[in-house]
Amino acid sequence: MQVEQISIFIENKSGRLAEITRILGETGINIRALSLADTSDFGILRLIVNDVERAKVVLKEKGFTVNKTEVVAVEVPDKPGGLSTILQSLDRDRINVEYMYAFVERCGGNAVIIFRFDETDKAIASLAANGFTILAGERLYSM
Repeated sequence: MQVEQISIFIENKSGRLAEITRILGETGINIRALSLADTSDFGILRLIVNDVERAKVVLKEKGFTVNKTEVVAVEVPDKPGGLSTILQSLDRDRINVEYMYAFVERCGGNAVIIFRFDETDKAIASLAANGFTILAGERLYSM
C-alpha cells in the first residue's frame, strides 16, 4: 500500500509558501500532512493532499514544478521507543529510509509517520511481516 505525495520545488523567498497554500485553499484542496526542506536557494515542499491530481494541475498552471511520488504511511505506537521499534525492524532487513515526516492526525492510540524508502516494495513486505499497520492512501486523504 502506497500513498501519493506531491513535491513542489519553490524559491526560497518570502511569500512563496503562502502562495501555494492560498492556491490550494482556494481550489478546495486539503493539506493532510507536509514537510518542508530548504537550501539557500530553493525548497522542496512535500504534501499529502486529498486530491493529488487536481493539486498537480492547479499548481502547474501557476508555474510551479510539481512531481508525484509514492510514500508509505505507517501507524507508529505513540509511546517511548515506538518509532525505534519500527526503525530497528527496518534496519534488520537492511531497508534504507530516504526521509520521513510525521502525520499530524492520530489513528486510535498511534501516531502516523510518512516514510520514503529506496526499496518500497521490500519495505512494505518487511513492515507487514513484522506486524506493523500500513495505511491506505484513501484513509489518509479523508482523515
